[in-house]
Amino acid sequence: MKRINFFAMMILGLLFSTMSFANNRHVAVDELPITVRSFVQENFRGKAIVNAEKDFNRYECRLSNGTKVAFYRRGEWKKIDTNDMTAVPSALIPDAVKQYVKGTFPGAIITKIEKESYGYDIELSNYLKVKLTHQGTLLRMNK
Repeated sequence: MKRINFFAMMILGLLFSTMSFANNRHVAVDELPITVRSFVQENFRGKAIVNAEKDFNRYECRLSNGTKVAFYRRGEWKKIDTNDMTAVPSALIPDAVKQYVKGTFPGAIITKIEKESYGYDIELSNYLKVKLTHQGTLLRMNK
């Protein structure tokens, strides 16, 4: 009986993982919501969207400088991941996060930021990964 349950769970897992990949598809830039296109134009001037994908009404764009930006279905950014030592635009970083990084890691820049339910998950140019609350309080730090 345990063996049957194990195989049933394996088949279900395979089925769900296949379904999740099936909806990930390339979309043309003009098919992106206007909020996504205007966000890129305003915050990444001179950088074009070179690739865009849609997955269950979420979007991910790759820009001409290698930056990846993921969006929720309504066009609000979810994650910004620049290429190595390029900074995430300062206007997009919440003040509490900027203050924490400036005070704790002078000279470091934020190269990746992701919105989470607890706050923000960021990566710095000194290769540290930091989890902060919405108020800028440290939750965890990893190398």
